[in-house]
Amino acid sequence: MEKTTLISLEKLNQLRLTDEQRDSVLAFFDAQSGRLAELNAIDTESVERMVHVMPIMTVVRDDVEKKLFTRDELQKGAPETLDGYWQVPRLVD
Repeated sequence: MEKTTLISLEKLNQLRLTDEQRDSVLAFFDAQSGRLAELNAIDTESVERMVHVMPIMTVVRDDVEKKLFTRDELQKGAPETLDGYWQVPRLVD
């Protein structure tokens, strides 16, 4: 990363870095660039791509409709019902 780019990013993110901090950030990104070059030098043509490091099996249940309760069972606790629906007090006139 260049110093001008870092200064632009400072303005964009409303930051104020001292010259020492800028030098530290630039040194960090230079070190990361070196590591990236090392990784890019490794031959990975024969390596199969993977999504996860460990093999993961997702256990998914069948999507089967189940009727756990009947309407009458659910309405037992209702203070009032009307035509199969819960009847609630009017809040707005």
